Amino acid sequence: MLKKKISIHDIARELRVSATTISFVLNGKAEEKRISQPVKERIQAYVKEIGYQPNLVAKSLRTGETRILGMLVEDIDNPFFSGIAKIIEANAYKQQYKIFFSSTENDPEKAKALIQTFRERQVDGYIIAPCHGIEDSIRQLLHDNCPVVLFDRYYEGIATSNVIVENYQGTYKAVQHFIENDFAQIALVTLDSDQMQMTDRLNGYCDAMKNAQLTDCILRLPYRSSEDDIRQNIRNFLQSNPHIEAVLFATNYLANNGIQAIIALNRQIPDDIAVISFDDSPYFSMFSPTITAIVQPVQTISELVIEKMLSMLKDKHAKRTAETRVLPVELVVRKSSVRKKEQATAVV
Repeated sequence: MLKKKISIHDIARELRVSATTISFVLNGKAEEKRISQPVKERIQAYVKEIGYQPNLVAKSLRTGETRILGMLVEDIDNPFFSGIAKIIEANAYKQQYKIFFSSTENDPEKAKALIQTFRERQVDGYIIAPCHGIEDSIRQLLHDNCPVVLFDRYYEGIATSNVIVENYQGTYKAVQHFIENDFAQIALVTLDSDQMQMTDRLNGYCDAMKNAQLTDCILRLPYRSSEDDIRQNIRNFLQSNPHIEAVLFATNYLANNGIQAIIALNRQIPDDIAVISFDDSPYFSMFSPTITAIVQPVQTISELVIEKMLSMLKDKHAKRTAETRVLPVELVVRKSSVRKKEQATAVV
């Protein structure tokens, strides 16, 4: 026979206090409601003794809150997204919110299904690194007055709160750094994507090359390529363009696979090919040589995202204004982008 689940009313009868009093204590409102310390302690001790677990569904129906936030990222395994998720989760937990994470893999159908799942679970807010093709889902969330914060990328035609970085300036600065170190044949390995952040990175590279009167050389890779295919395509690209002296990789996972492709071709970094990655990796400072990276301010991105979300949740009826925060990136120079004769003054 299944054991009957203990309710708040069962506890009330046992302790001979009202269910409302018990609810106030369990929800941290004892002082606010002037419940005496002895009563509070008696309730807390009994609840702990019997291992009482509140009915979260019933609680959410009463309060209109689940204290849960839904977070969608491209790939939770990516150090950039996992780093942001960890900080957001820690800050949300301090405010008694929990986070449900999911990866979209840039698949719009998967992303739309996950948003619908979050809606069915009645999460209180949505933190999303959006992919192309879910614009209508975002519009519907906004129409229904759901708190939504987008980060890493956003849609120009939709009035949302966004936290992004200077993608254009990052790649522009990387190309300038290569040029300052006497590299002229500079290639870009990027994704064949119309997402805003990837378009900005492409434009930053192209404009920097054009302004320096250099010829661009670009490899665009499909997003859903396997790692083996990425490495093989980069090997083929480098073999077909033996003049390339330096490569800017538009993401850190492209850089990881590109470095393996360069090694497989028995080419030395930076003697044969210099390397810069857009977005850092915990491993780049441990590689030999160390890898120069355009570093995104993960801590600041995370704090701004959760700060905006908590602000929305605090005053749900306030008029929400669209706001885009654009944060600077930093070029962290390591050995992979500096000719050996100049490495004595390079950051390592």
